[in-house]
Amino acid sequence: MPPPGVVGGRLVSAVDAVVPRPLAVLRLLVGRGAFRAGTQVAAAAPATVWDGSTFGHYAAALGLCGWLLLVADAPEKAALKTLARVRRIGPAVAGLTVTMAAAPVAVLLAVLVPVAVTAPLSTVTLYLAAGAWSACTGLLMTVSGLHRVRGRPVLDTMAFGASGGVVLAVTAATLWIGWPPQAHLLLVLAGTVAVTCAALAALPRDWLRPAPASGGGRRLLPPLARATWLLGVADLCDALCFAAVYLVLGVSGQAGQSGVLYLALLPAVALCQLAIYLLRVAQPATSRRLRGLAGRAGRAHAARLLRWAERAGAAVAVACAVLLRWAPPDGRAASPGVTGGLVVVVLVLFLTVMYAAYLVENTNNDVLAATSAGAFAGLVATGSLAAVVVPWSGAAGGVAALALGVPVKAHVMRRMLISRDSE
Repeated sequence: MPPPGVVGGRLVSAVDAVVPRPLAVLRLLVGRGAFRAGTQVAAAAPATVWDGSTFGHYAAALGLCGWLLLVADAPEKAALKTLARVRRIGPAVAGLTVTMAAAPVAVLLAVLVPVAVTAPLSTVTLYLAAGAWSACTGLLMTVSGLHRVRGRPVLDTMAFGASGGVVLAVTAATLWIGWPPQAHLLLVLAGTVAVTCAALAALPRDWLRPAPASGGGRRLLPPLARATWLLGVADLCDALCFAAVYLVLGVSGQAGQSGVLYLALLPAVALCQLAIYLLRVAQPATSRRLRGLAGRAGRAHAARLLRWAERAGAAVAVACAVLLRWAPPDGRAASPGVTGGLVVVVLVLFLTVMYAAYLVENTNNDVLAATSAGAFAGLVATGSLAAVVVPWSGAAGGVAALALGVPVKAHVMRRMLISRDSE
């Protein structure tokens, strides 16, 4: 018997199908928790068997390629927003969503396979495997989001529980056998691809069939692609902020600090990913609630949060200037307390601005440029600050650049919202 709100795999009542009960949310958190536990172990445990240089290259590959997860996951955000507001065209929207999310994964796998066969231990294989794993995980997130929308959240739990099990099993084998990073990532990728294929196969057939190039498919593609781009570019820029810091570390001759930065940010990244997931679970209901006139109240609340982030950022800038003024020139000797305090600052500012952007994104499509422009400004600010402070202060300087880039994003976003609402 199909779940409530679904008839023959077609979305009938978006509201009934997209508001999970507390017990369902708990099950979802269990599945994602298993996956996050696996990735946390996989990120840190290899440091016990690899030397510092090897682990540094592994951490740099994961850090630089992490943004590819957002490329494949970007269609999910647009689909969750759109499916909450439509009924009859649900399958067509879902088909386009799967196509857009799967495209980067297919391209990366097509490039990786011949490279891995001819040069399995090369640096190119390491980075391609890390990128393909990130993109495939993003595709799995998109597919799981579609399962939640159609009233089957248990498939989300099963998919990410299985994916977490794959990561833990491969990590255990790596610790036991001593596999190099390339073999470790290739095996994790293979398991993730298998889980993703199973999740795709569980979707209704009409959700997997791309919309025809003529008629409804041609009309749907431009607005959905635009929404996907504007919604996804903000998340992409946020991820590129981290990649920019890793890039500056490598260029400035402090590649060994990549491992320090990666381990320092792990807890904060895990909490941010949990918050993002909970917002995704609630997004269809939020999208429905903030339609029309209610959207103005949502944007006003977002503007207040952004204003607070700007003021907090100004105070953080003063504190960072004082701390970094007397910081030792060698980033490896930076105080763990200073780095840890900056990580907490990044977490608080990022979560505040992220929630404000979430409210803005789920009002109407006319204001999506505010979130994307703000995110781009934050990326430019983070990269510029990192180029100045990272060569001087290493990992601690990288975290400081991340902390100071968020208020810039908040300022640009708030000013654009004021301009838009005034019009």
